[in-house]
Amino acid sequence: MYDYLLGKLLHTAIVLVCVLTLVFVVLHLTGDPVMMLLPPSSSREEIAALTRALGLDQPLHVQYGRFVGRVLRGDFGTSLQHQQPAMSLVLERLPASMLLAASALVLALAVAVPLGIVAASCRGTAFDYLAVGVAAIGQSAPIFWTGLMLMLVFSVLLQLLPTTGYGTWRHLIMPAVTLASYPMAAMARLVRSGMLEVLDADYVRTARAKGVPERYVVIKHALKNAAMPIVTVIGLQFGLLLGGAIVCEMIFAWPGVGRLMIFAINNRDFPLVEASVFVMAMVFILANLVVDLCYAWLDPRVKVQA
Repeated sequence: MYDYLLGKLLHTAIVLVCVLTLVFVVLHLTGDPVMMLLPPSSSREEIAALTRALGLDQPLHVQYGRFVGRVLRGDFGTSLQHQQPAMSLVLERLPASMLLAASALVLALAVAVPLGIVAASCRGTAFDYLAVGVAAIGQSAPIFWTGLMLMLVFSVLLQLLPTTGYGTWRHLIMPAVTLASYPMAAMARLVRSGMLEVLDADYVRTARAKGVPERYVVIKHALKNAAMPIVTVIGLQFGLLLGGAIVCEMIFAWPGVGRLMIFAINNRDFPLVEASVFVMAMVFILANLVVDLCYAWLDPRVKVQA
């Protein structure tokens, strides 16, 4: 198991290096941040002085070497727009993004798992067709459209929920529902297909023949054996939720990392973008590491293979 964890940590380090290298190269292809920081009437001397101060006059490989050295020390530099440490700004916004992503994931699981189980148990019935249809609509509707429709109905027409903002549970409802709509539909279809496959297995038929109550057959025997792909998707969906939260945060003015990163990209704030991408990539990788460790609990064969 220790070798397994060591291999995963090495893989994590390689992925982070690749992500940061890609972000560094792409950012330097987008343009010169100096022109965003200075007014249009600035002289060439002022532009050259600020370029030297930011170290952008050095060759690209020299800038990359300095960037890697700072990252190894946990220093992503100072935000060009806010004049504060970039990592501090990102960590300040991270709880809001984590709250939104976690709420959306819990909501998606709370609806998708029971819906998928009942749809599989009632295979071929009207409820099954209805559940599949609702899931298809949920996967087809874009996040921004869902958010705007919820805002139109519950904020403008009914005036039940605030349109934007952060701080209370009422502010969280619409962003969480909007963000949960796609993973909810995807996981419901996955749970249904996994349960259909397991419910036809020999050991399930044997349990039914022994007179085991149907709810124990479905939950204790079938669901646990169908949980492996579900757990995998949960880890992937959490990372996707952080990515989808960028659109959701912009719609509802949610003060998270995604909204901060969009403004940083628009202003070519290199240190802030690099710190934001690093934190989001780290959260995504850690979520997948937790999923891998959960395999050992769900399937004892994983311990032997590890």
